Amino acid sequence: MRVLIRRIAFYVVTALAAITVDFFIPRIMPGNPVSAVLARLQGQVTASTITSLEQQYGLNTKEGLWGQYVHYLQNLVHGNLGISTSNYPAEVTTVIRSALPWTLGLVGTATVLSFVLGTLIGIGVAWRRGTWLDNVLPATTFFQAAPYFFIAFLALDLFATRLGWFPTGRAYGQLDFPGFNATYIGDVLSHAVLPALTIVVCSAAGWIVSMRNVMVTTMDEDYVLVAQAKGLPKGRVIWYAARNAILPSVSGFSLALGFVVSGALLTEIVFSYPGLGWILLQAVGERDYPLLQGIFLIITFAVLAANLAADFVYVLLDPRTRQEA
Repeated sequence: MRVLIRRIAFYVVTALAAITVDFFIPRIMPGNPVSAVLARLQGQVTASTITSLEQQYGLNTKEGLWGQYVHYLQNLVHGNLGISTSNYPAEVTTVIRSALPWTLGLVGTATVLSFVLGTLIGIGVAWRRGTWLDNVLPATTFFQAAPYFFIAFLALDLFATRLGWFPTGRAYGQLDFPGFNATYIGDVLSHAVLPALTIVVCSAAGWIVSMRNVMVTTMDEDYVLVAQAKGLPKGRVIWYAARNAILPSVSGFSLALGFVVSGALLTEIVFSYPGLGWILLQAVGERDYPLLQGIFLIITFAVLAANLAADFVYVLLDPRTRQEA
């Protein structure tokens, strides 16, 4: 229990550091959000409008830096991340809320699926090493090394452009939301197949290689050899070995799960998929600092939460962690 309390304290300090960095991001960048909004309005703007915008974005106030920081923390407690300049007058939370379900549904499902498939295949390849299953390794090495956008372009050209089996992009075909019906759900799934396939193929290859290498090393441990010598069932011996071999993958999976929130950036760009990765690219192009600030904070908290969950799982899987604590 003490090891978890120490880890929670560490994550609290890390979260405060991330919030502080997030506070200074728009203050060290060139320009200001009011200028960006005025450029988008492209019309006659009165002095009162400029003053109102400055109040909305916290510019030209009499508060010192510390007062602004305290005000920023108060806004965070109430879930206020500011107003997006590229989607003015929409709030940052509204913009993120509209994109987050698409990223979680696509990248989250694909990440979990790739981890499960990669881990199981890696265990099987390691246990049956020296057989025809070793022929899987060259292909997995290629997909592990290939960047996501390269595989995405290949899949797009083959399955969408040449064969016409799947759409070329977007999340669904209709411009207006028709409601949750069978036609709409099928349309969404057909648009998600190629992006999800790209993520699963590339990610699962990495899990297969890493799990296979750790599993081969673990199978030479004394406790595995003793279990085999005692004549235990093969499935139970594999479980003993896999339970310890999977520990390094748990840490890697927590990082991958945390970065689900950011989306597979290049994959979403290639397929014009309206997730967080896509709006992050738009925010950079539009210099939407409040939106960048909000996305950075959401990604940071997601990574910290995923790592904290991994620490709990690690303690449950590895009794040595509890004994050392």
